[in-house]
Amino acid sequence: MLDHTDIRLLRELVRDPRSQVSQLSESLGMARNTAQARMQRLFRSGILRRSGRELDLARLEYDVVAFVTIEVTHRELDGVISALRVLDQVLEVHEISGRGDVWCRVAATDTHHLQSALRSILRIKGVIRTETVLALHEHIPYRVEPLLDRLLVEKAQGRPSSGN
Repeated sequence: MLDHTDIRLLRELVRDPRSQVSQLSESLGMARNTAQARMQRLFRSGILRRSGRELDLARLEYDVVAFVTIEVTHRELDGVISALRVLDQVLEVHEISGRGDVWCRVAATDTHHLQSALRSILRIKGVIRTETVLALHEHIPYRVEPLLDRLLVEKAQGRPSSGN
């Protein structure tokens, strides 16, 4: 479904979601109308979400999303995070409290692809063990609008925001 130009366009939008169509067309070496038409097609297909930065991974054939909790040797934590950064299937990494030390979200095309990513994670120096949970369905995509709405209400009422 996606060609080389579509993927380059998506990559530019993810890097800078504020990019204007004219900037995108110039950086990709295409006519402005072509860039505009491709963006509209990506929005209509659902690949590109409203924010202009979030992508529907399933529509990009990354049908498997997993949440991996990693237990690490603490003196190796920085090295583990650096190694996770170079794995292309790792979408985000958080240092956590509670059970485990690091949490990451991983995307894969199928379970074999996921297994490959998990093996790569387990080979990282300092990783003791992992626990993986598969996402079955996304009910609420990543969002921040409700937080901003709450701040607006609090500011309108003259109250200090509860986030302070």
